[in-house]
Amino acid sequence: MNGRLLKDYEYYLKIERAMSQNTVASYCSDIEKFLAGISCKVEDISEKEVMEHLDMAGGLSKRSQARKLSALKSFFGWLMTEGLLEDNPCDRIDRPKMGLYLPDVLSVREIDDMISSVDRSTWQGVRDRAILEILYGCGLRVSEAVGLKISCLYLDEGFIRVRGKGDKERLVPIGEMASDAVTEYMGFRPEPAEDAYDDILFLNRFGKPLSRVSMFKMVKKQALVADIRKSISPHTFRHSFATHLIENGADLRVVQDMLGHESIVTTEIYTHIGSETWQKEILTHHPRK
Repeated sequence: MNGRLLKDYEYYLKIERAMSQNTVASYCSDIEKFLAGISCKVEDISEKEVMEHLDMAGGLSKRSQARKLSALKSFFGWLMTEGLLEDNPCDRIDRPKMGLYLPDVLSVREIDDMISSVDRSTWQGVRDRAILEILYGCGLRVSEAVGLKISCLYLDEGFIRVRGKGDKERLVPIGEMASDAVTEYMGFRPEPAEDAYDDILFLNRFGKPLSRVSMFKMVKKQALVADIRKSISPHTFRHSFATHLIENGADLRVVQDMLGHESIVTTEIYTHIGSETWQKEILTHHPRK
């Protein structure tokens, strides 16, 4: 019974909610663990069972706890639409309070140092530079960069088409430096190993799509080459891009659209990062220091 429910819920997340593959896998994993740990029937689940499950998951970060609660609330909401529950047992459970998360941000100089440190004497180097330019110049998520298609590049017109979270598409402007880097890479791009990879932009040495893990490793390696000791990931370029735009006066709504954020609240975090920058600058040079 529970196995069938989980399959139906997975279908609901994928088809009706159009959630990303990673989110679907995360939610279903949380629900599978919850269902395996309860002794009552699904229709008899109450707030008590949910609280006991969350208590047993002690030791998780507040962010992980919040995600687990979101998964459960989504699952019970779906059960209500299916007529299997009358109330959502998560409605009266408060989300854990989380402090403001401020991601690491690179300065413009550090971005330049990382990109210029790439060895372009090899085709992999030309590819890696194009990846870094795209991550920063277009503010892409790593999944969006990995899945970027050649047919979605409109370099002459100055934009690319990106498929983001929830399978939603958006148009993103691409600057001259990123456009030139991609054009250079296209001259070295390896032959695709299969016809299915013909339209995938970034390939590995075997002619297969570059993986998320490979992109993470490349970014971390390049940070070491550039002697940057911050905690770096592909997402750092997205954070840095958004922060630099806002610091230079870009409208918050424009940045929201470009990043593909559903809520402007998500975009507003970059205004806090910007305020940290000028706060440090003021306090460093304050006459009453």
